[in-house]
Amino acid sequence: MKKYLTRLPAVLLFGGTMWVNAKTTTQSNIENKDISFVVYKSNSYKSDVYKNSSAQVHIVIEKINTYGQQTIVWEKTMDAKSLSKYPPVQNAFKQNVTVHNVNDQKEYLVVGYTISYNSKGSELQMHNATVVKNNNSGNITITI
Repeated sequence: MKKYLTRLPAVLLFGGTMWVNAKTTTQSNIENKDISFVVYKSNSYKSDVYKNSSAQVHIVIEKINTYGQQTIVWEKTMDAKSLSKYPPVQNAFKQNVTVHNVNDQKEYLVVGYTISYNSKGSELQMHNATVVKNNNSGNITITI
């Protein structure tokens, strides 16, 4: 009996240490993610070739978990307008979006955007996506 009593504090200390370590590794790191968008034209588009050309931008932020389930958390469509009407880089359209309650260990964000160009009835769509995970930058630049 005395033998067991002398080992009891060591067993309790070891068990307590293991429990604390297991608890801290399984805790979720829930935080808010900030995403910044900048939209501007990369050309002047003053030539007559672009006179009847327009572009529309559609932006989507999705939260994806470890099971692959996707949830749209934010979405915006900028109205179609003439290419020359988009602002240059100095006056770029800017928007900040905060996505709340992102579990850093089990979820990540995907920011996707589609630019739809229309020129005299012909349409071209260009799609791009960026993964925002852990402390990756949430700065998205969209050039027309």
